Amino acid sequence: MRYGMMIAAMAVCLVLPAQAKDKIAANAPVQVMIIGTFHMANPGRDMHDAKAPDVLLPKYQAELQAIAERLARFHPTLVDVEWPDELVQKRYADYLNGTLKPSHNEVVQIGFRLAKIAGVRAVQGIDSDGDFPYEPVEAYAKAHGQDAILKYANDQTEAMVQAQSRLVREKGITAMLRRLNDPAKLVGDNIFYPLILRVGSGNDQPGAALLTAWNGRNFRICAHLVQRSKPGDHIVVLFGAGHELLLRQCIQQSPGFKLVEPNDYL
Repeated sequence: MRYGMMIAAMAVCLVLPAQAKDKIAANAPVQVMIIGTFHMANPGRDMHDAKAPDVLLPKYQAELQAIAERLARFHPTLVDVEWPDELVQKRYADYLNGTLKPSHNEVVQIGFRLAKIAGVRAVQGIDSDGDFPYEPVEAYAKAHGQDAILKYANDQTEAMVQAQSRLVREKGITAMLRRLNDPAKLVGDNIFYPLILRVGSGNDQPGAALLTAWNGRNFRICAHLVQRSKPGDHIVVLFGAGHELLLRQCIQQSPGFKLVEPNDYL
């Protein structure tokens, strides 16, 4: 009897994976690694930007290759980046064909590089346009004696950005990325936003309006992320570090999704 039971058990083991494969896959969580980065091309579009070195120099190219190889150990199935999707599809095809012009941008230097190494299913652009209505905040602060709030918020942010610029110059890209993705520092790194909430009074709330616009953009980005995923995916999301805290919160609160720490791979 024991032998017969063993044969029956073996039969179940052989049949079960085929029968249950779809069900198991459907219940598999989507694992998401959000990597906050600095803008390597120094575009100057943000109010406060860390100054990046020339990442096309051989020493940085070697470091970026090593970073991508370590991230590939996560076995990503998708890479999501901070560009419109139409632009991503065109440029990633050019990248694979070897016809894309040299680019300092982190989408190319980390996102495309990682995708090629890992052989991902797709690279997706999940960015969303959005307003950042800072001018009404500034105007209200000047008109109502709240200039000191803005000065403090900007001074704190600029000091942090300058420290990050020194870090990348002195210790390299890996050290910078590990700093930007340290969970213990994320709240402090985003002090600008809660400070801006202090600007306003009564029904006139320009600070709250700015955060409403900023949060709305990040929710749209997260919507693109979750809508284009499927159970069992391993997704690497590469975005400017200013988006990181809100995107992490979105994934942590989304059923069926699991946040993965990039510093475990960096």
